[in-house]
Amino acid sequence: MDKTAQITEHLLHFSPDALIVINERREICYVNETAVELFRYPASDLLGKALEVLIPERMHTRHADHVAAYMGNPTNREMGVRIADLTARRADGIEFPAGIRLSPFHVDDRKYVAAAVRDITESHQISQALVAAREEADRANRAKSRFLATASHDLRQPLQTIRLLNASMLKLTPDGEINALLAGQSEAIDGMARLLNGLLDISRLESGAIEPKQETVRIADLYANLRSEFEPLTRARGLTLEVELTRATLQTDRVLLRQLLENILGNAVKYTDAGSIKLRCLIKDDELLLEVADSGIGIPEDKIARIFDEYYQVDIHGERRAGVGLGLAIVREVARVLGFSIKITSQVGRGTQVQIRVPGTMLIADTANDALKDVEAPEPPKPGTLRPRLVLIEDNDGVRRAMELFLGLEGFDVVSGGAAADALRLLSNPRGDEILIVDFHLDANNTGLDVIRNVREKLQMMIPAVVASGDMPSVLRMLKEPILLCKFLGKPVDTSELLAAIQDLASANP
Repeated sequence: MDKTAQITEHLLHFSPDALIVINERREICYVNETAVELFRYPASDLLGKALEVLIPERMHTRHADHVAAYMGNPTNREMGVRIADLTARRADGIEFPAGIRLSPFHVDDRKYVAAAVRDITESHQISQALVAAREEADRANRAKSRFLATASHDLRQPLQTIRLLNASMLKLTPDGEINALLAGQSEAIDGMARLLNGLLDISRLESGAIEPKQETVRIADLYANLRSEFEPLTRARGLTLEVELTRATLQTDRVLLRQLLENILGNAVKYTDAGSIKLRCLIKDDELLLEVADSGIGIPEDKIARIFDEYYQVDIHGERRAGVGLGLAIVREVARVLGFSIKITSQVGRGTQVQIRVPGTMLIADTANDALKDVEAPEPPKPGTLRPRLVLIEDNDGVRRAMELFLGLEGFDVVSGGAAADALRLLSNPRGDEILIVDFHLDANNTGLDVIRNVREKLQMMIPAVVASGDMPSVLRMLKEPILLCKFLGKPVDTSELLAAIQDLASANP
């Protein structure tokens, strides 16, 4: 025997894999030393035996069927691709998971199959551990999602009560030292609300509890809504809000995109003392660019890389603004979820420009950047004096009493109930100027939207409504179409926003 043949024989005999050769009758014709060690049979006890000697008896029938099918058209392949587990049996009856590679060959026109066998107990255990770990992670994520949903509602309820009571006390003590103390308390409550909202938002995003809902979003409509929301804030600070509309349309999540832009615009308003804030949209290099530019205090170049960090705030000349430093961290996470990227350029004292880069693949056809001229902002409505009758449905007793007190002090006629069924009872003799104020989460069977639909159907009246929720992004995402004469406010509801919503609905009520 030449050297090459000796090497070949040695490799076959002491291969890392157990090698077994069977003939057309499924009889074992060859086993190497590794197979003898693996199966713990002497070679003489295996040669000439049926292959089933190495397989648990309960699997004989199924295995014979698979082997017969394979022998009809033998190819090089892994055995068990269509079988959940392959199990082999040693001489002592101990079973183990096996990985098997088959390779057919011919000698003198006779068909043989070589099987390379490995004990994959360790990798099988690792695989099972990974599956178990993934299932545990999924359970943890579901638990975290449930916690966040509960926290969004339950943690905001007492904060809502405190905010309403504080606003009522401010109304009862219009001046003096106590009023100054209450004003300071109001600022602290606002800070608590911002912190809670930021923490819940960032936790929900990082946990993967939010799945983007793909829908058609017209940027012109989105910008119009943002203008309506931020115009009062910018006007109050003596700023100009310029909105350049466009015909661009995207396929993305409307609620998340709006949240992203709201955080950027809110930051721009906070850090701009004079001048303007511009909201633009343009298409460049197969990308859609949504841009917010301000004439604010700017960001030092060495700080730009850190502004998306959680709890980080730019501090220029010792001047910090209200907030907890989560707004841009939320922007970062929302952009990641949506598949966008963010670019920021800034100069101290010259302002900041934030560009949201949207991949061109998300653009809907025929959305060329035919920019529309800037729309003049409408004159803000004069403070309303309408006093509609308010029907409050809120299942939390503390929030309901505080809301009644606050709205009563504002001069409204308020009636209230703690359950969905109370709405029709309280509206049994409607005056025609009623406005519903409903909590979204009422009970296991009813939401605030169910109450609105039921009241409108039973009374055949388009009664205006305000819906409040501690998890407003989820509420908005579940809406399939807009609800007429309906305002949505996130808890803890800002009292000025609540009064503005009531006045808008009263003015629009036919």
